[in-house]
Amino acid sequence: MFAICIEASHSKGMGHLFRMLNFTNYLKKQNEKFVFIINDNDEIKNILKTNNILFEVVDLNDMQSDWEIKIIEKYNISFWINDRLDTGERHSLKVQNKGVKLITLDDLGSGAKFSDINICGLFFKQKNLEGKKILKGVEYLILNPEIDKYKKTRSKIDNILVTLGGSDTYGVTIKVLKLLKNHNIKATIHVGISFAHFDELKRELTPDYKVITYVPSFIEGFSKYDLAITGGGITPFEANASGLPCLVVANEYFEIPNCEFLESLGCSKFIGHHVEIDSSIFSKLNFLNIKSMSSLGMQNISTNAANNIYSHVMSL
Repeated sequence: MFAICIEASHSKGMGHLFRMLNFTNYLKKQNEKFVFIINDNDEIKNILKTNNILFEVVDLNDMQSDWEIKIIEKYNISFWINDRLDTGERHSLKVQNKGVKLITLDDLGSGAKFSDINICGLFFKQKNLEGKKILKGVEYLILNPEIDKYKKTRSKIDNILVTLGGSDTYGVTIKVLKLLKNHNIKATIHVGISFAHFDELKRELTPDYKVITYVPSFIEGFSKYDLAITGGGITPFEANASGLPCLVVANEYFEIPNCEFLESLGCSKFIGHHVEIDSSIFSKLNFLNIKSMSSLGMQNISTNAANNIYSHVMSL
């Protein structure tokens, strides 16, 4: 049985939860059993309840009560997966001392060196990665398998989507909207319900810009567009894998290598950190080879990561 230990919140984002939901959907197909180990967060609990997923709530900062050991013994855990970035030595050793195989994702914490596998799907230039085995590269980046239903090649730019994070901490959506207006480029603007800049957004809107806040399936939503302007996290990888080219903005400095990597594949254009966006691209959209960018995205980014990871885990 697998223990899937995650940490997610409004401040940390929900990416860890959704990544592991994608992975556990694969585990279900392999008839593997699993339990989620989560921090106390109502949004996480509601999502897991809605999906009828077994979970335990713990204090992830508790180093004294041996909650890891209790869970391992209660569920007879064989594999423990951490998707919470910076795990400590004490936690890792507690898990391993029970004879459980330890897998971690994108982990730069002191406990990473004790992991049997450290999966680093988004670390393209990081050199100080630790773990008994390190799986590095986009082939280990877990994406939503729903992408495969909506893959298609784009050949021209008719519809543009702007999606720069649900909360968009730095108000990059506003910056991009102003640039689009300056170049008379129409677009659909996607923001999350926690978006903190609605007042300013309303002041900048004109009839050329539609705003959407709720999308039942973001992957399906991609299929309606020919170009997306996104941040430098998971979103452009999912978009490119579906054949949707992107202009990528690094919302954080640590996203810059992601943006540069996607540009090196030819499926996206990196237009800078949000503090200094290269606006010249907006006068050159008609010169983008959209068909080539679309095809290269589908060729170079797949949804096979869950299978690749599972194969390595089961060989431990």
